[in-house]
Amino acid sequence: MLSLVHLRVLAAVAHHGSVTEAAKELHYSQSSVSHHLARLETATGVKLVQRVGRGIRLTPEGRLLANRATEILGRVDAATNELAAQAGLQAGRVRLAANASSLSTIVPKAAAALEQAHPGLELILIDRHPIEALQMLRQGAIDVAIIFRHAGAPVEEEEEGFRLVHIGDDPIHLVSRRPDDSIANHRHSAWIGGCPRCQNELTTLCRQAGFTPRIASLSDDMVVVQALVAAGKGVTTLPGLALQAHRRPDIHTTELTGFTRRLYAVTYGDPPDPPATIALIHAIQDSTRQTPSPASPPYGL
Repeated sequence: MLSLVHLRVLAAVAHHGSVTEAAKELHYSQSSVSHHLARLETATGVKLVQRVGRGIRLTPEGRLLANRATEILGRVDAATNELAAQAGLQAGRVRLAANASSLSTIVPKAAAALEQAHPGLELILIDRHPIEALQMLRQGAIDVAIIFRHAGAPVEEEEEGFRLVHIGDDPIHLVSRRPDDSIANHRHSAWIGGCPRCQNELTTLCRQAGFTPRIASLSDDMVVVQALVAAGKGVTTLPGLALQAHRRPDIHTTELTGFTRRLYAVTYGDPPDPPATIALIHAIQDSTRQTPSPASPPYGL
């Protein structure tokens, strides 16, 4: 059975005459484009492309199918645009999964803006960690996921058919009971870890300071983590959004200069995204730009 994703890849390759340029247009990796072409050849049972020197060209069968693919995709896109215009985003549903710090800060602002602009559009929100959110996205259970990665980490999701929109950066803070603290001061301290992605981030930060942290407690809850720090049970790191969502007056936070999380809105599948999804992502981008940094002292005693 022919897939619209595979047909769109073939049409892009036919238009550009290059896997590299097709990958740029579709925001895919070159290996992903080659994979889709191979799947399409398997589905059709014919050779569609052939290598010529360092490039490729379509076979007669490939050219025939590419021409039909352009027609089919044009009709699908036209139908999508007509439906969007007909509905005017006054009806429909869009589903978002994000972790707690995003859901309690930037997402409510985005949800309010989306409701004001499109009051008939239903927004469903789900609390999930990035890995779980990406699984739901791949399975079609949600339309958009908000994820984070610490700066410098490879964004492997780009190789798996996900499409990422950078929506902002979130500074990382050391959370302890000392003002103007540093990670190097806690080489021998107990540390509080969190979800796997958060703990990898924490371990990376500590190793850059020359040691491996001793994880003594585990919690994904920003309220619990800060309570443990206040009780002297360890130190930890938290992103700025988590501290904006909840911050105890009896802890100190020190921003770690040069260390940030990169925030992404992620969709899955072939572009373009449905109008409701695009509207939500735009609202998230606007909300992220409007979100202030976490408060500075007098918090902390």
